[in-house]
Amino acid sequence: MTTRALVIAAASTLALPAAAFAAPQVGITPSGPVVELNIYETVESAPDRVTIGAGVTTTAPTATEAMQQNAAEMSKVIARIRALGVPEKNIQTIGVSLGAQYDYADGRTVFRGYQAANRVSVILGKIEDTGRVLDALVEAGATDLSGPAFSLSDETAAKERARTSAVARGEAQAKAYAAMLGYTGVRVLAVSETIDGSLPVFEATKMMAAPGPTSSPVLPGQVSTGVNVTITYELVGK
Repeated sequence: MTTRALVIAAASTLALPAAAFAAPQVGITPSGPVVELNIYETVESAPDRVTIGAGVTTTAPTATEAMQQNAAEMSKVIARIRALGVPEKNIQTIGVSLGAQYDYADGRTVFRGYQAANRVSVILGKIEDTGRVLDALVEAGATDLSGPAFSLSDETAAKERARTSAVARGEAQAKAYAAMLGYTGVRVLAVSETIDGSLPVFEATKMMAAPGPTSSPVLPGQVSTGVNVTITYELVGK
């Protein structure tokens, strides 16, 4: 987490070269010096949602055979996902591909068939099911797995916590500038914000309980939600 003073712009009462400072664009005309702070704040939360990818890749002598075999295998995988209780809205096809495959040996190109692939993205509302679901997908014929990617289903509370902390830090820093420059307080002139989504922070502290001894272990750790706030203050009370 960092706090940076990007601009300190003086009012016309200070005899400074015009090129020395670039005053920020604000909607309120300041009468004193202006300080613009960029504050980045993150908070960590336990994730409550996980996304995994599952797919099937098949190879056959002809394109038609490759697609037909892939469709049959992928249908088994999707059926298994539904049987695990995953809602239809949480299953999404994210890629279907078909291409010729070649081997290169002794300076020659040898055609070896067609490869078809189909992948779906699956959102699970219960993180503790992740290991069991991954194992079940492999048993159903999935040959490609990706993830898991952990996130928050609702980031509202996490964003608010990050925002509150960022504003408090910004005000403290602005008041510190005011005191150093001989002013007694600050006035907010403008505020802007950008928000980062949930990102893993790799601080897993425990292993999820597995329903069986062979289930893949999954550690959810924490996810980080960030808010970047830019606040422009006027220094007042000289």
